[in-house]
Amino acid sequence: MSLENDEIKKLVRKFALKNALDHGKAIEGAVVSRMIFVDPSFKANMKALSEVIREQVDEVNRLDRASLEKEFAQYAGEFKAAEEKKAETSSKHDFSVDGAEKGNFVTRFPPEPGGYMHIGHTKAVFIEDVLRKKYDGKLVLYFDDTNPDNERQEFVDSFHEDLDWLGITFDREYYASDHMQLIYEHAKRAIGLGKAYVCTCRRETIGKNRLEGTACEHKAQSAEKNAELWQMMLDGKLGDNEAILRLNSDIKAVNTTMRDPTLFRIKRAKHYRQQEKYIVWPTYDFSAPIIDSVEGVTDVLRSKEYEMRDELYFAVLDILGLRKPRITSFARLDISNNVTSKRKVRALIAENKIGGWDDPRLVTIRALRRRGITVEAIRELALSTGMGKAESSISIDVLLNMNRRIIDPVAKHLFFVSGPVKVVISDEGERDAKLRLHPVKDIGFRTYETWDEFYISREDADALEVGDTARLKDLMAIKIVSKDEKAVHAKIFQSQEGRIVQWVSGRDYVECTVLVPGTPLDDKENFREDSLKTVDGYAEDYVEKLEEHETVQFERFGYCTLDDKEAMRFVFVSK
Repeated sequence: MSLENDEIKKLVRKFALKNALDHGKAIEGAVVSRMIFVDPSFKANMKALSEVIREQVDEVNRLDRASLEKEFAQYAGEFKAAEEKKAETSSKHDFSVDGAEKGNFVTRFPPEPGGYMHIGHTKAVFIEDVLRKKYDGKLVLYFDDTNPDNERQEFVDSFHEDLDWLGITFDREYYASDHMQLIYEHAKRAIGLGKAYVCTCRRETIGKNRLEGTACEHKAQSAEKNAELWQMMLDGKLGDNEAILRLNSDIKAVNTTMRDPTLFRIKRAKHYRQQEKYIVWPTYDFSAPIIDSVEGVTDVLRSKEYEMRDELYFAVLDILGLRKPRITSFARLDISNNVTSKRKVRALIAENKIGGWDDPRLVTIRALRRRGITVEAIRELALSTGMGKAESSISIDVLLNMNRRIIDPVAKHLFFVSGPVKVVISDEGERDAKLRLHPVKDIGFRTYETWDEFYISREDADALEVGDTARLKDLMAIKIVSKDEKAVHAKIFQSQEGRIVQWVSGRDYVECTVLVPGTPLDDKENFREDSLKTVDGYAEDYVEKLEEHETVQFERFGYCTLDDKEAMRFVFVSK
């Protein structure tokens, strides 16, 4: 298609108008990207394309807000439909389970309360919720709380709160630690059947033997001897790490998970729920299949990283003669350059490298909520990869883009100037400013009485030279008369040209701080010391009317969420 074609110019102008409305000014690079996305063949004639774009961007940037909105109105429906189609397409996956029957479907969400809920958990629970509704079934909340070392009531409460915020409801709830007597009975039964034995080898020896496929002397112990040692474990006659109960399986199995895995270990740490009632605790590999079976779970849905353990899950049930649920595996949701491991997060907190489980660099639900990420965006991302097994690592930008599409139509637009520089206008008297709270939506205005002093960002001040013209957005045009270290001096100038500059009144501003989170890990998974930055500046005093946790767009700076109203601290969401 010829670049002289009027249709090309019309397409360029459409994208320039959209870009100007979104960001206060059309940017050539953004329009270039949209054009190449529409037709990659444009790359063959970039010089000519750039000339057309430059011409249209210049024209669009001379338009005032009202003119922009009036001309863009003809395209508004088209852009809205495209965004809706994109959202619909991203969530079109087949969510189903082979063999599942309507009215006979029970699944569970099994978090361990050793840390806070993170985005990886959301894929499982949203898929489970979709399937629960599809099959008219039930969804159970099952706390896997059999490791007293790190589990806390605090984490149980946090899961309740986060799941409630995500809009997930459960048909019932239970705890693994409430099933301890039942689990002990099945352990005793497995010992009597010769399917479990007590091992007192050192941890290093056990690891070496499993790696080499070598049986230790305890594997051949009689059931009576194992029952005696098991009772000693329960009676507290053996110390922590002195003995474990192991599955008597195939020590040379190709699937190394089956090489006599640990079923129980001694842990004397006080349990948050059971206190000091128990000191011998089951592993998930032993307790989960038993509890799933007796609690009526028909379907276990979990990430494919557990596939090697499926054989062990079913082996436990076969040994005990218990009903076997179905297992369906899918790829986990992994965010690149981030950390979800509870152990690693605890270490970063202990080293004072992050501020806590809600540090805005993290992808815990607390952190995402604090950053202004919506439930809708989290759900869309969680379901966007479906139930396939292809592993991939997703950039946080994917989530931020989904979130931007959701908040853009409703976020109020305000001015914020970073590194503020004073602008003094020599011939300015009182002037009223009436600014829209949203460029398209009719949600009201904010009004200010302005005088002869304003503040603009350091970036804008540095870009303006003596003799340049600039437009204080939606207020007036000025011409730069002089500059010094303390201020920019200007006068009113009648012009529709020049740099469009966001501003705050010299009388009506509030000092603000914006936390700007980056990804906490580099590509080698090392912690990035510069992953959280702070930007200080002035915002128009309308911010005092905002609710805590409300997200706004600071024009040309980005979307920000009010994190602490008293401190007037915001968290940067995204551009």
